[in-house]
Amino acid sequence: MAKELDIRDAGEADLEAILSIYNDAVRDTTAIFNEVIVDLDNRRQWMAERQGRGYPVIVAVHEGRTVGYASYGDWRPHDGYRHTREHSIYVEKSCRGLGIGKTLLAALIERAREAKVHVLVGCIEASNEGSIILHERLGFRHVGTFREVGRKFDRWLDLACLELVLD
Repeated sequence: MAKELDIRDAGEADLEAILSIYNDAVRDTTAIFNEVIVDLDNRRQWMAERQGRGYPVIVAVHEGRTVGYASYGDWRPHDGYRHTREHSIYVEKSCRGLGIGKTLLAALIERAREAKVHVLVGCIEASNEGSIILHERLGFRHVGTFREVGRKFDRWLDLACLELVLD
């Protein structure tokens, strides 16, 4: 399916799909440690904030349907980290494992290079081997694991941290 994808900047028409994909990740996965379902205004504000700061929000579209999205933003709030970004990638449940995440991540890496980002960081729930392998295949290096820093579904979660130096 990855060859049949259109990767483009997200717009207002993508927000319903972004909302659905995000809330599924909140409700049913450990891809995000958030437990709060959000509404359309929340995602609209999130996207406007990202795009307003010059950060990409990109979507993967297959046969006219938005099936995934990706973005990056500040890694940490202090000035010294201004050249580092942390990214997020989410894929619609029925489309996972089809290469969409890889296509989105590759496009996001290219956007980061164009924006002169120095380091791109990915923080992944440590048991998500598929995502970790995907990142390593695209050049990310595992730099450490924080033990039991998150909690969801009544269990402690570890966070694997990966980095890609872009220049």
